[in-house]
Amino acid sequence: MIAETVCSAVAAAGLGIAAVTAYRRRFLAATRIAAYALVPLGLVLTGVVEWLADTAFSPTAWAGFALLGVAWGLFALTRAVERRRGGTRKERRAAARSARQEAVAPDSSAPSLGTVQPRPAARPAAAPRATSSDDFSDIEAILKKHGI
Repeated sequence: MIAETVCSAVAAAGLGIAAVTAYRRRFLAATRIAAYALVPLGLVLTGVVEWLADTAFSPTAWAGFALLGVAWGLFALTRAVERRRGGTRKERRAAARSARQEAVAPDSSAPSLGTVQPRPAARPAAAPRATSSDDFSDIEAILKKHGI
């Protein structure tokens, strides 16, 4: 009963502030204030406030919230352990299978006199670095282009 009265008073005060704001010709702000002021009244009329009041003073509701907290903690714990181990059980099994397959030489099933794979080409030598005079000549060309 008290919660409904407080919410109604908050709504009335908010609508009064919205009216004063609208009188000052700040209609957008007044509309926003009125919208916020109507929320508590809407919650009272839909019964949400009564439900919250009943829930707040119910020991079974608090026991339910405690069980939900324990469940959330267990989910978080299993997720942390899963991340530390490196994924889910399926992912670990797939990684173990691929490790077993890689233990055998990859070309062991190919015939020994088959095609010869060419060696990778050597890396080309790196281009010589430009000297500082080359760098400044580029800058000078840009400055001359702009007439500086």
